[in-house]
Amino acid sequence: MTHTRHWIVGPGALGRLIALRLAEDAAVTLIGRRTIPVVQTLLTPEQSSLVRRVEVARIDALPREVPDVVHLTTKAHGAEAAHRALAGQLPAGTPLLLWQNGFDCQPRLSARHRGPVLCASTTEGAYVQDEAQVTHAGHGHTFLGSLDGRHGALAGRLAGILSSAGLPTEAVDDIRVRLWRKLAVNAVINPLVAHFGIRNGELRDAPYRDRVEPLLAEVASILTAEGITPPDGEGLEGWRRLVWQVIEATAANRASMLQDVQAGRLTEHEAILAPLLEAAGRHRLAAPHLARHLDTLRARADALAQPPPRC
Repeated sequence: MTHTRHWIVGPGALGRLIALRLAEDAAVTLIGRRTIPVVQTLLTPEQSSLVRRVEVARIDALPREVPDVVHLTTKAHGAEAAHRALAGQLPAGTPLLLWQNGFDCQPRLSARHRGPVLCASTTEGAYVQDEAQVTHAGHGHTFLGSLDGRHGALAGRLAGILSSAGLPTEAVDDIRVRLWRKLAVNAVINPLVAHFGIRNGELRDAPYRDRVEPLLAEVASILTAEGITPPDGEGLEGWRRLVWQVIEATAANRASMLQDVQAGRLTEHEAILAPLLEAAGRHRLAAPHLARHLDTLRARADALAQPPPRC
């Protein structure tokens, strides 16, 4: 995969971050429902500016060149529709890399796609400034692999490409566990910061800190029942350590759910909270705090779907 061609479907913050990092040594096309400026600027965590010219295309007018890999960087709720729009244009065997939060569309797309499917779990932080500028808010780490443990060589090659582009990445054979771990962190952090309109680090302060613990306790109970362990330690203490480490490391970040709320977009609540509540139901566990947040976000989604009143 020397000088690879990458299609990046979903030119939001994460998609543009990946594109602009890859563009120095790879052929990159940003694909969305509408076109964006071909000259894009990435503001780095070191306060420098990285300016790149990238190809752009609409998903209804795909390029003729066949990609070596397709990165699907849409929100979770848009991933399957985006895949349907492009799948017929891809030769069988084209690798697909899924970058969605939560654990919802990944199994379905892994079964449906006509080629290798890898999933990514990343802590890279980014947010959009405007149509031509995105901020890389904080360095993170990415894990990637397939849900069934196959395609290790492909995962290793893509991890090397991403790492060389400045996005440290590791190929793993337990990506399902890592997706659940990230879901756990997101389920604690995202609903709170979205509800209160705060950055991640403000969860360390009163009165928000006390609201973290009830969510932590519910998430820990559910994932223990599912057989998912935190990376360091066991049970509630292990999950508490992981969540607070992420809060510290991403203190300046505006979480993706907060960005979506502020922009008037649909959030990824179904991909992040619904799988946990489904698991809670299977294990007959109460999760009232998670359920309350999901109900609130579903009500907001219903309101967004309603047509505006006539004057």
